[in-house]
Amino acid sequence: MHQGKLVFSQLMTYLPLTTFRRCVAAHRGEHKVKDFSCLDQFFAMAFAQLTYRESLRDIEVNLRAQAHRLYHMGFRCSTISRNTLANANATRPWQIYADFAQHLIAMARPLYASEPFGVDLDATVYAFDATTIDLCLSVYPWAPFRSAKAAIKLHTLLDLR
Repeated sequence: MHQGKLVFSQLMTYLPLTTFRRCVAAHRGEHKVKDFSCLDQFFAMAFAQLTYRESLRDIEVNLRAQAHRLYHMGFRCSTISRNTLANANATRPWQIYADFAQHLIAMARPLYASEPFGVDLDATVYAFDATTIDLCLSVYPWAPFRSAKAAIKLHTLLDLR
């Protein structure tokens, strides 16, 4: 029987959780929260990103399949339902995760500053990308793109370094 830490738990130990808790406190993310904390929501969404989950149902099915291991993955809630995750995503301030992402970017930037880039750049150069993501019009009626199609436009700004 395996007695080490789960891979997901090992990855999450590298995150500065004190900074995450500061971001949550700054934006009052735990206001009127009983069981499903902001950290549980972050872990659920990180799990979804790392395992290429495509929907809330997909996240729920995969996390419920590992319900007896949730505590060992770092979750403090006993189970994760689709409705709870959807409500958390809809009502919690997105600024918590934006601030935390900015902190992680600031940590990662010096780590790769001395990496060879292949092109000599005197100043910071950014790449801007605008991508259209196709959606189903019957599922996302708020995003009409054409008469029978829905879509959103995603703008991304990347630091080339």
